[in-house]
Amino acid sequence: MEVQAIKTRLFAEGEDLVRFIREHVSNLNEGSIVVIASKIVALAEARVVDSVENKEELIKSESEWQKQVLPKWWLTIRDGTVVVNAGIDESNAEGKIILLPKDCFAAAHVVRRRLMEAYNVKNIGVIITDSRITPLRAGVLGVALGYAGFTGIRDYRGKPDLYGRPMEVTQTNSADSLATAATFLMGEGDESQPLAVVEGAPVEWVDAVDRNELKMPREQDLFKHLFE
Repeated sequence: MEVQAIKTRLFAEGEDLVRFIREHVSNLNEGSIVVIASKIVALAEARVVDSVENKEELIKSESEWQKQVLPKWWLTIRDGTVVVNAGIDESNAEGKIILLPKDCFAAAHVVRRRLMEAYNVKNIGVIITDSRITPLRAGVLGVALGYAGFTGIRDYRGKPDLYGRPMEVTQTNSADSLATAATFLMGEGDESQPLAVVEGAPVEWVDAVDRNELKMPREQDLFKHLFE
């Protein structure tokens, strides 16, 4: 598998996302996966706030569950994933506040359809990424807020391990794994690389994605006591 981060010009609020991709990605092959930073998807959707008097209220309005853990920091749940401060981002925002895209799965689906037409390819994927922290670990990892074109999970349940023992619970999160690989190269600072292209990913191609396949019911989650 190969991952290439794409250096670009600055993305302008309200501009066409697919046109921006075509400007910087000359060719896509069958089996390519285009990884897009959620920030430029949000900018394309004009999900931008110039200023806010009450950031706490904005965080609450952008999330489904909230718990304040530090004076300026909230653990929140949005679209079934844990995110700090509802994903509200002030870095690389030119003094503004950038929210998360409205619906990343819907956005990924639309972008994929347009890229299929523009590059004349059939098996192509799209991932919209963001950064996440994990409990008791320093640093951020990539996460797929939305994706299209491939299944987001590889299920090993019922399959034998090296010694023939059937596996009971193991599943691999393909979407977040690919998002992390791309995010590592795309960077978090002034790299100006909001796009990446993954080639040769061992995924299962599908036309319709189950947006709930990666969601863990809270009552089954090992970390559920953190949210009580």
